[in-house]
Amino acid sequence: MPNSHSPAPTPAPTPPVSAAPSPSPRPVSMPRLATASLAGTAIEFYDFFVYGTAAALVLGPLFFPTFSPVAGTLAAFGTFAVGFLSRPLGSALFGHIGDRYGRRPVMFASLMLTGFATVAVGCVPSYATLGVAAPVLLLVLRFLQGLGLGGEWGGAVLLTAEHAPERRRGLWASFPQVGPAVGFLLANGVMLALSAALTESQFRDWGWRVPFWAAGLLAVGGLLLRASLHETPQFAELAASGRQATAPLAEVARGHWRLVLLTAGALAVGYAVFYTVSTWALAYGTERLGVSRTSMLVCIMAAVAVKGVVTPFAAMLGDRYGRRPLCLAGCAASAVWMFPMVALLHTGEPLLMFLGFLGALLAFITMFAVVAAYLPELYEPRVRCTGAAVGYNLAGVLGGALTPIVATALSGGSGPPWGVAAYLTLVALVSLGCFALLPETLPGRAVAPKREGAAAV
Repeated sequence: MPNSHSPAPTPAPTPPVSAAPSPSPRPVSMPRLATASLAGTAIEFYDFFVYGTAAALVLGPLFFPTFSPVAGTLAAFGTFAVGFLSRPLGSALFGHIGDRYGRRPVMFASLMLTGFATVAVGCVPSYATLGVAAPVLLLVLRFLQGLGLGGEWGGAVLLTAEHAPERRRGLWASFPQVGPAVGFLLANGVMLALSAALTESQFRDWGWRVPFWAAGLLAVGGLLLRASLHETPQFAELAASGRQATAPLAEVARGHWRLVLLTAGALAVGYAVFYTVSTWALAYGTERLGVSRTSMLVCIMAAVAVKGVVTPFAAMLGDRYGRRPLCLAGCAASAVWMFPMVALLHTGEPLLMFLGFLGALLAFITMFAVVAAYLPELYEPRVRCTGAAVGYNLAGVLGGALTPIVATALSGGSGPPWGVAAYLTLVALVSLGCFALLPETLPGRAVAPKREGAAAV
């Protein structure tokens, strides 16, 4: 990553996230707003995660039956990766809407798109019925899932962060970051219940489809919950003065490209760690170690539950000590923990696997609890929805899309998959370097001069 760049035109001075008075006729309830944001991200990540669990457990033999077991798993993870590839596109599409027309419309449109695509996945016939058209449909629908999720994060985070008081912005903005944990637990809890209640043949025939169909009801509930939300005061002021970006993606590409690349590289390790635990480890444990599906899901879900509980507490530390120090600490902990995590996973013992997963996810959330406040603070308000969301979701391509595929390819042989640990350690070190090049945004704790496009706070 280059350390220098051509000087970009200095943007017009803009107020901090919390400086503009709210034009809303009624005061905003931060608990209600945070709950609505959390619920929406939980529903959309439920949609996204339920596909990952199905890819690890059943999609390979159902949609790629002519492949060997390992090749079928790789192919299923390939369709899983498509959702990450489309997320930056969703960020650009919905970011344009968010920066041009408001944060609030993004939260509705993205939820509807993701809900539709997820329900449709549950309706796709298997390869035995449709032939090659079946995996092609999976790819298209997974693409649409990622497109919707790429817009969800930016809308939910900005609606919360731009309403929040400055001294508690990290805490309130962290609530959408709890949503992925809730969505993961909900998705895997449904899968676990169906797996325990149905026979193997019933689960493969139709049981795995039920969580996808349930996404329709969840989407309707999320839309109703978000119906009463107000636009953010930050965007309302921009709109009132006619200062919205007309082409936010072009502005980001022209003036903030280095910031986007640094944030994407910095966050890549979080995606790599999370999807190693939640997706690759599930397939590795059931297929290579012979651990039951139920045991693997319980170990992973328990670790994710603790991660969700810890999230707001880590965010409060970010409000007190700064965003960047926690991000650096999380990267360093990830680099140190990857080899112990792989060793504990390879034992096949549930308690030891849980401890391995827990250590990895605590390192992960040390970073990701604060990025919901950190990323918006790095970008000026007129391009904030596009810049923050593109950087966040581009990191998903770098760290999440390929990690299950690379980890599966590196985990051959009878011994512990040390290649996986080495790969994750390398990603953590790269991310650590990227975070080191980013500035602090918490007032009074600046550690570097304001960089290209960074917002004043």
